[in-house]
Amino acid sequence: MKIARLGPVGREIPVVYAPAMDGGEEEAYDARSITGDIDGAFLAAGGVARLRSALTAGTLPVLPDAANLRIGSPIARPGNVVCIGMNYAAHAAESGAAAPEAPVVFLKPSNTVAGPYDDAPIPPGSRNYDWEVELGIVIGREASYLDNPVDAMAAVAGYLVGNDLSERAYQVAGAAGQWTKGKSLPKSTPLGPWLVPAEDVDPGNLRLRSWVNGEDRQDSTTADLIFDVPTVVHHVSQYMLLEPGDVILTGTPEGVALSGRYAYLQDGDVVDLEIECLGRQRQVYVRTPAPRAPAQAEAACTEIGTTSSK
Repeated sequence: MKIARLGPVGREIPVVYAPAMDGGEEEAYDARSITGDIDGAFLAAGGVARLRSALTAGTLPVLPDAANLRIGSPIARPGNVVCIGMNYAAHAAESGAAAPEAPVVFLKPSNTVAGPYDDAPIPPGSRNYDWEVELGIVIGREASYLDNPVDAMAAVAGYLVGNDLSERAYQVAGAAGQWTKGKSLPKSTPLGPWLVPAEDVDPGNLRLRSWVNGEDRQDSTTADLIFDVPTVVHHVSQYMLLEPGDVILTGTPEGVALSGRYAYLQDGDVVDLEIECLGRQRQVYVRTPAPRAPAQAEAACTEIGTTSSK
């Protein structure tokens, strides 16, 4: 079972992808009889189990023309996007850092979340925009001060593909470099295409891959995580209240532009990312024009006004 949200931004329809009732090809089933959206409230109320029951009972209708609808993030805007840094030893090494002895935790604003196929804006003046394929954990119930990693798994609703886009010049360069600055840009967290329920996938050995313009970049497995999914959820719960609908991105393997082996993203580049069992996403990168300085804008307005008065 794969849970998704289809349609224009702000008007996405919750759907479930599953084999057709007659055993034919996969269909997108309209889930609006079960929930208005795929969000924290839905997850906290046992929504995944209710969707599964409705599928089994055959009460969900097929959504017409689903193949022609935009695919949005499979989870509506999370309360928190929590990230784990340098969670693959080889990536830490290519970043010039030692492998961490405890999880490195930082936050991304939830307004950075975008759909898996939405165009991705390169920030004005950006020189070092970088991709990162990551396994995403979606939280399904409140979790705080969990006793142990085993208990942590009960808080996981499912998994998805994430791209933690990063402007390295803002993140690491100079005295003012900060991870928050480098990872908070608009649409810098594409998620999806699906949310796969936790009981349907083993997160411990999933292949992660990325490509830029069709050329291989990252190729690893979640078995290489320094801190695995139970450890990450347990650790984060010691420092913040995790709520239903929150997303934890677990870190990226080696093969990003920060390594110096590859060019940073440019206008027109196409990035594909894929995680086994969780699907594939693709973004086309588009340079965002720099805003005009106030003086230029004022001069332009004056010129328009002068022209109009002639």
